[in-house]
Amino acid sequence: MMSQAVDLIIYNARQLCTMPLQDNGPQRGHRLGDVGMIEAGAVAIHDGEIAGIGTSDEICSSFYSATVLDVTNLVVTPGLVDPHTHAIWAGDRAAEFERRIAGATYQQLMAEGGGINSTVRQTRAADLATLVDQAKPRLERMMQHGTTTVECKTGYGLETHTELNMLNAIAILDAEMPLDLIPTFLGAHAVPPEYKDDPNAYVNVLVREMIPAVGEWKAEHWPGILFCDVFCEEGAFSVEQSRRILEAGRMAGLGLKIHSDEFESLGGTRLAVELGATSADHLVATNDEEIALLGQSNTVAVSLPCTPFGLGHHHYSRAIDMLEAGVAVAIATDCNPGTAWCESMQFAMALATRYLRLTPAQALVCATVNAAFAIGRGGEVGTLAVGKPADLVIWEIDDYRHLGYRFGGNLAKTVIKHGRVVFEQ
Repeated sequence: MMSQAVDLIIYNARQLCTMPLQDNGPQRGHRLGDVGMIEAGAVAIHDGEIAGIGTSDEICSSFYSATVLDVTNLVVTPGLVDPHTHAIWAGDRAAEFERRIAGATYQQLMAEGGGINSTVRQTRAADLATLVDQAKPRLERMMQHGTTTVECKTGYGLETHTELNMLNAIAILDAEMPLDLIPTFLGAHAVPPEYKDDPNAYVNVLVREMIPAVGEWKAEHWPGILFCDVFCEEGAFSVEQSRRILEAGRMAGLGLKIHSDEFESLGGTRLAVELGATSADHLVATNDEEIALLGQSNTVAVSLPCTPFGLGHHHYSRAIDMLEAGVAVAIATDCNPGTAWCESMQFAMALATRYLRLTPAQALVCATVNAAFAIGRGGEVGTLAVGKPADLVIWEIDDYRHLGYRFGGNLAKTVIKHGRVVFEQ
């Protein structure tokens, strides 16, 4: 049998982790943690997709290429997927960080017009070019740390013009950079100062003006999935307001997400399950009943361990209880200027092993295949299989368990997106 010509062969991987699906879906409950390891593994890549995967002997006898990478004693995994970021913003909140260290709470800062609204003022003042220029280095650092697919939220405009400007920035960055960006409209991130005395009036603006405008923007500019999100929390949006917003999003053809249970359990997670949201995110204060509901649903629970760490808090998502209930769990950085300016999913995995009590294998699944399901890309990215996009990371380690075990540096040696090397140390 003649060998098939391909563009690239990666061979001799000490461990090739394929991150398989579970029953054609995310890995759930006690079955979480199957890394699908192939020792002495190899991948053949052609036209940006995986043409073959198996042992090095199998691949090298079935394929040939003028371009090969010998990755002896190294680990290869899918590109990491970051399913929750606020990567588009202007300015910073370093002064507020200093105040938080001195004892000010997140809620106090918001009540004083700081927090999210501080970034809103800076983002409203920025033009499109500034938003793109400030976000690009953040996204480049994500890529350099092994992330190849990133969800990006709006939410620092809280007015139609700036929110659409943020979507335009996401579209430009998606076109200009190797990363795949998944946009999320988060006009319901906070109640802007001009509506602080009448939050329901702002909800009316969201439902009647902003979300329809986003639906029109999607029809004209974005053929893929675009999500609608809401921050359901004390001081932000109630469950009733969140329902109106998400139902309007669904009417506009948007996928659904929710920020819920970051500080208080209001019922946002129950709402997410009821509406069939793709994910419910944060989930620090989620109660037993709503954990059970998640376990019976297709809604992915996205834990954001960098956020309580960034706030100096000691409570994290109850990941072990979620696994007991059969929940599909993912992790993300929550990269944002206020609580978690972190571009590294490697660090999110390190926190997940320590504070969510996940094994390194479970944390890696949560950062790849399960994270892909949290952004509506399950089965497309986050896993290595024939016919899938060739998004891979070659790690300068000889055992995947070093991901989660080590932290503070960058273990990514080579990042490949759609079959092309986009970063190399």
